[in-house]
Amino acid sequence: MEARATLKYARISPRKVKIVLDLIRNQPADKAMAILRHTPKAASESLEKLLKSAMANAENNHNMDVNNLYVAECFVSPGPILKRMRPSAHGRGFRILKRTSHVTLVLKEKE
Repeated sequence: MEARATLKYARISPRKVKIVLDLIRNQPADKAMAILRHTPKAASESLEKLLKSAMANAENNHNMDVNNLYVAECFVSPGPILKRMRPSAHGRGFRILKRTSHVTLVLKEKE
């Protein structure tokens, strides 16, 4: 049995999200929540919301015990890239890539 939650089109680079996901992988859900609360990274706020959502899905949709949950898998994949132009020297344009992320979080219950 597993409960999952996804965050799509998050306006943050997948590389930055992956750093925070590596901290909470295979951790108990309550410890993962504490780690996210005390990590000073931009991605930790949205990942905290995602973890809360996954825990609510586990409790309400799958009748799982919240105290026995752990982060079984969590991964990020790149979403669509917003392309913007920035003025540069001699009338040229410099392309800026504003990256987006799709994050998936899966919680499972310990036996």
